[in-house]
Amino acid sequence: MIALTPEEIAQFRARLADYPEALAALQEIEDCDGDIEDAAISLSLKANQEPDTNEEWLAGFSKRYRHIVCRAEFREAIAAGQLSTLIHALTTETDCPPLIALPVALYAHKAEVATFCYSFDHSRVVSNS
Repeated sequence: MIALTPEEIAQFRARLADYPEALAALQEIEDCDGDIEDAAISLSLKANQEPDTNEEWLAGFSKRYRHIVCRAEFREAIAAGQLSTLIHALTTETDCPPLIALPVALYAHKAEVATFCYSFDHSRVVSNS
């Protein structure tokens, strides 16, 4: 289970005050006793997504956005829990529903961004031209 403590939820509320969808996602996470994965399932249904499974759904969904999450410009911020610029990128540059952008960002943060991006970083083909 990937979870936020009540203190972490309060900190993210202060940091993400300009993002109403993120605040709604935080409320859902709080209602799910901090469980980000359970909240993501509920939020996905509200965003007209159709989760195919409860187990590891957020992990699989988050992988769709590795090309954004794993950009060098976001990695340090994600590691430090500064997620607003990533949330903005997810909601403006991709089809990620705004209600699920925070759970995606939190997943990358809690899973440790280096671990989350490992297979993405090592799957690139290096050209010898």
